[in-house]
Amino acid sequence: MAGSRKEAYVEAGGREVRISSPDRVIYEATGRTPEVTKLDVAEYFAAVGEAMQEWVHERPTALERWPDGWREGMKLATGPQDKDADGFYQKRIPKGAPDWVETARIAFPSRRTADEVCLTESATAVWAAQMGTLTFHPWPCRRADTDHPDELRIDLDPQPGTDFRDAVRVALLARDVLRELGLDAMPKTSGNRGVHVFVPIRPEWTFEEVRHAALAFGRELEKRDDGVTTAWWKEERGERIFVDFNQNNRDRTIASAYSLRPLPGAPVSTPVTWDELAAIEDPRTFNIVTVRERVARGGHPSYAGGQGDLSPLLQLWEADPREANWPPDYPKMPGEPPRVQPSKKVAEHWDEQGNRIEGPGTH
Repeated sequence: MAGSRKEAYVEAGGREVRISSPDRVIYEATGRTPEVTKLDVAEYFAAVGEAMQEWVHERPTALERWPDGWREGMKLATGPQDKDADGFYQKRIPKGAPDWVETARIAFPSRRTADEVCLTESATAVWAAQMGTLTFHPWPCRRADTDHPDELRIDLDPQPGTDFRDAVRVALLARDVLRELGLDAMPKTSGNRGVHVFVPIRPEWTFEEVRHAALAFGRELEKRDDGVTTAWWKEERGERIFVDFNQNNRDRTIASAYSLRPLPGAPVSTPVTWDELAAIEDPRTFNIVTVRERVARGGHPSYAGGQGDLSPLLQLWEADPREANWPPDYPKMPGEPPRVQPSKKVAEHWDEQGNRIEGPGTH
């Protein structure tokens, strides 16, 4: 682009952060949003930085980077097979990071460790924007104790045939059930079609216990609303809202509050009040322009609620401790059902514990 600037500087939390190629287009214009440049993204994260810190402070965070911006049809890498993808997850701090960018030591399910970016100040998000980051994926724990989550996360994922309003209905039910159990919860839009419900808890339970609590809670929602499912296999979910309990596993994350999403119009995963959530018709109204204005006028809810007691949810689990499938990159767990698509399962090839029986015809 003729006349494009080589660099610009953005102030955040008392630091000046250099932004190279500030005029690079990150999002194309849509009917409701203007063209968004790299500088616009950096200035957005500076503007919402204080509000964002309430949700991400001291949390190990993976960066979802789109160095050339985002366009329809671009692909996000999810594994080594996606070498030609346009976006990717950065789970280790990039080389050459400023010395003021802090880190947290985390352990993957394999128990291998890494030093991951830790969002301790708003300037870190602006620096990450300089690296092409649009979405931040914080762990549900603080770096002082990365083995014990301080959040239970309820990820309500609309399946084909359902929509955002269905997710809202289930989120409001989740709020009511949590209140019955003595727990506070905070909702936010996912930035796409879903809803996220965050439940602050005391950091006293393991990832496995929190996952079991999420699974038991999802099953309680299933009992109360036949439009809810905890079925791990997509072919079994139907036209229902899926409660993704596995998002509470170690190294599984959800887009942070105030993250941008790689979708048309630069939508934002936005914290809202319960009354606001009930009234939202189109979550795309929360975007890089409107959310920046919302935060500037102080119209955003704070991260609220005391650290709750997970025990009531664990009691639900203990009353019905049926294990469900773990993601494929996790070790086989005790009591886990067979890791095979139900429609492809041949019953005689599996024992009661879900282990494959080797023998004629099983290869």
